[in-house]
Formats: sequence, C-alpha cells, structure tokens
Amino acid sequence: MPVLARFYGIVIRMYFLQSEHNPPHIHAIYNDNVAAVDFMTGNVLEGYLPDKALAMVREWIAINREDLKTIWETQEFKKLPPLV
Repeated sequence: MPVLARFYGIVIRMYFLQSEHNPPHIHAIYNDNVAAVDFMTGNVLEGYLPDKALAMVREWIAINREDLKTIWETQEFKKLPPLV
C-alpha cells in the first residue's frame, strides 16, 4: 500500500488493487490507530483516530481531494504534499 503523505506522525496510504472496494477512501495510520476515511465525505468508514489526528486528516483531504480522486480512478501513484 503506497504512502501518499506523512505529516505530524500520521501516515496516509491508499490501496492499489483492482479488487479495491468503494467508496473511495484512504487509510490513515497514527501510532497504533488506523482508520479508513472516505475522502469524498470525510466520514470514518472503519477504525479509529483520535479527534485531533482525524481533524488533520480531514483538513489534508480537503486540500488534496481532486488529486485523491484522480489517484483512485487511475491508480497512478503520486506523493502528495504533507499538511503544514
């Protein structure tokens, strides 16, 4: 699972498998916590992140939503800038 970005101890990944399921989402890892987050709505689909980490992931998603859509649709990996 390629790493799209790293910031403030959070790692953002996306699966690149033909069998990947909808809705479009990323996987955010922070310490021992992992959550699948729908990047169209910001909703947690599965797992858990502490509130502050989840807020940063949602902010990062809002900034990178169009690139995330393109990556999801084409499955062409590219690194995205971290949240600063």
